[in-house]
Amino acid sequence: MPPSHVLVPLDGSPLADDALVHALETFDCRTTVLNVVQPLDAGMSEGGVLEPGGDRLAAARERAETLVDRAARRAVELDREVATVVETGDPAETILAYVESHDVDHVVMGGHGGTQDGLARRLLGTVATAVVGEAPVSVTVVR
Repeated sequence: MPPSHVLVPLDGSPLADDALVHALETFDCRTTVLNVVQPLDAGMSEGGVLEPGGDRLAAARERAETLVDRAARRAVELDREVATVVETGDPAETILAYVESHDVDHVVMGGHGGTQDGLARRLLGTVATAVVGEAPVSVTVVR
């Protein structure tokens, strides 16, 4: 049975962008794009050092809004529409909670390799591994 609601978590990576395109081209159903702003300790981020406090969170939320807006524009280019959501929290936990509370029946997400321990984490990435392992719905990982 084809899904009726697909969730595409975006983190700004090329693989996440590929996941969005895959979802929009593969599934003809309601699609939601989610970006999770992760609170960071000690003012550190993936891209370097950020100022602590509200300015850091405001900058992260602004970046998140830019990502989901870009995804919405990409959907229009493919003659589709997406709902956009920005939430704050742990990425894997927030994705899983969103699936449970919004009748999502399929997740399409980018996977990231890395040097983490464990074969699955090397192949998929930490967040994708957690979502694949714990989601109560089908998950497609785009690599």
